[in-house]
Amino acid sequence: MKKYDYLIVGAGLFGAVFAHEMTERGKKCLVVERREHIGGNIYTETVEGIHVHKYGAHIFHTKREDVWAYINRFAKFNNFVNSPIARFRGETYNLPFNMNTFSRLWGVFTPEEAAKKIAEQRAAAGITDPKNLEEQAISLVGIDVYEKLIKGYTEKQWGRDAVDLPAFIIRRVPVRFTYDNNYFNDPHQGIPEGGYTPIVEKLLAGSEVKLGCDFFSDRKALEGMAERVVYTGPLDKLFGCRFGALEYRGLRFETKVLDMENFQGNAVVNYTAREVPYTRVIEHKHFEFGKQPKTVISYEYPEKWVEGAEPYYPINDEKNTALAARYLALAKEERYLVGGRLATYRYYDMDAVIAEALSAVKEEYRGEMK
Repeated sequence: MKKYDYLIVGAGLFGAVFAHEMTERGKKCLVVERREHIGGNIYTETVEGIHVHKYGAHIFHTKREDVWAYINRFAKFNNFVNSPIARFRGETYNLPFNMNTFSRLWGVFTPEEAAKKIAEQRAAAGITDPKNLEEQAISLVGIDVYEKLIKGYTEKQWGRDAVDLPAFIIRRVPVRFTYDNNYFNDPHQGIPEGGYTPIVEKLLAGSEVKLGCDFFSDRKALEGMAERVVYTGPLDKLFGCRFGALEYRGLRFETKVLDMENFQGNAVVNYTAREVPYTRVIEHKHFEFGKQPKTVISYEYPEKWVEGAEPYYPINDEKNTALAARYLALAKEERYLVGGRLATYRYYDMDAVIAEALSAVKEEYRGEMK
């Protein structure tokens, strides 16, 4: 007899939801986490009374009624609406691209005027078959929006010139002909009061959790303790990069406590000029409408990912997507249950991770019933 029904590698959102659901069903779970904290990249820590998103801004939003009902079992959400600001060489614009953006760019007032301006720039570009990201963006929104609000930000994000990036990265650009600064269209949106860490604490309450435990340093012994392994780490690493390494983009955060109440007046400000080394500045207190006497800000720097650093963005080009498919097939063949952003080599939102974990639980039970 094994000591545990499930060994869950990673205490992020997928692993925590899976562990909670299986524990509720009478299963015994061991969760091992390489870091010294739970929560994965949604981990929040308290600094100066402010809940700081340690690994970048995480705004919960969803169209899924079932997921919204589920996550509200573990937290109360405020009514935060994501309305980022873009800064370009001293100019300020609203995001996503909407009538406030177009009015600032061109001095237009009506949707008809804005649509005409974009159509003129599209026609002038004369791009019928976009071959790269630059051509794709210009063909969608024209040259002005592209040059000021897309080009520099995207090149920093991916570490390459826009003409060297594939068109599919920016297949569509959200353009709204309304004065609406709400970035998301989802009916449900907000930040959990108290941050994300308490949610994960509640999800893991019935499981045994080992922090600072590297699965790969004692893999054989850990796998021998459980009937089934649920893996949420880097997909290629599970198999020793047998077919080659998957590629990622990295991030670095520089976080500061400032002796002032309000630094930038908004939770998220994007810096879209290429010469500014960071892509955005996050002021964490605004996620929860904080009134603390101090503030905490984080500068977000995209950087080349190297082995040993935290992988953030999968590079879902043809080569890496094909490689990931080979590893996913191998995981299925060797009966590893893989889930979450790293183990599926996909970048997706929190609601999708929760839905995936709940679906995996159902699949497990369907398998038991056969």
